[in-house]
Amino acid sequence: MSSHILPVPLEKANRLINHGPTVLVSASHGGVDNVMAAAWVCGLDFAPPKVSLVLARTSMTRELAEKSGHLVVQVPTVRQAKLVHDVGNSSGRDAPDKLKRCGVELFRLDGVPAPFVSGCSAWLACRLIPDAHLRNGYDMFAAEVTGAWADDRVFRDGHWQFETADAGWRSLHYIAGGHFYAIGNVVDVPGPETD
Repeated sequence: MSSHILPVPLEKANRLINHGPTVLVSASHGGVDNVMAAAWVCGLDFAPPKVSLVLARTSMTRELAEKSGHLVVQVPTVRQAKLVHDVGNSSGRDAPDKLKRCGVELFRLDGVPAPFVSGCSAWLACRLIPDAHLRNGYDMFAAEVTGAWADDRVFRDGHWQFETADAGWRSLHYIAGGHFYAIGNVVDVPGPETD
């Protein structure tokens, strides 16, 4: 694990995804790891922090997460656009060597059952909240964030630093057909200082 990866206080965890990035979702069960791309992930609550995710019922990552009860949501960077596209367009069911073929490098942290994808800018370790109605009716999951980390080269003091970091650290925002946008320029509005 890189020395640049630092814990993020849980009360600031929502800031890691509140700008709407395309994310990578990883899960593991029975010695099998998988990673998928997901565009429909957002913050759901603050205390404790929660996220909502839409995971297709055919995805292997969903199956692993449902069996283990855990997953990791990570924010990939512009440098990882091909990796994001590749894992989003292949299935671990059809290609057991998917992660190797797509160039995914994983690492683990003590106490977190799901693997982490190397090279991302932020990670949210999550525990699934049981809700069969959401899962079966809408392919939607609610998950409590149990740990959060970010790379201090782009996220410091509870805030993204996209405007000063190398452009390769920008987050991806999926449109369609392999077309992404990278997060854009900062627009500051004068007003009372908030944290």
